Amino acid sequence: VTGSQQDLPEESQLIADSSLLKGKRVLLVEDNEMNRLVASILLDNYEIITEEAMNGIEAIHALKQKIYDLVLMDMQMPVMNGLEATEIIRRDINPHIPIIALTANAIKGEAEKCLQAGMNDYVSKPFEEEHLINTMIKWLQKSEL
Repeated sequence: VTGSQQDLPEESQLIADSSLLKGKRVLLVEDNEMNRLVASILLDNYEIITEEAMNGIEAIHALKQKIYDLVLMDMQMPVMNGLEATEIIRRDINPHIPIIALTANAIKGEAEKCLQAGMNDYVSKPFEEEHLINTMIKWLQKSEL
């Protein structure tokens, strides 16, 4: 018995046009080394220029030094967490840059905290590649309007 292309399962979530991501500068703010590694390898596959910060203070410093197209912000970090860092970024550095929370707490109240702090969206960890990439594309498209 041989199968055909039609027998293959369909992709659960197709990725939108990922060519928009090529060459974009993303600041990945994450204290966990393994999470940074996984995310940067994934982003590298889309030819995204990724720089890393290990906490909110490093993120603020990086955003004062360079221009980024988007920030992926972990919520739970030592020194300064994602909520505090986002509030400072919005107030003092860039009120418009898309900031997507990476959160292990996908509970309803956590999502609302992210949005109240000024984040644009959130992706639960461990994240699915399609969900992360589609969320990034959505906000990069909006920021280019």
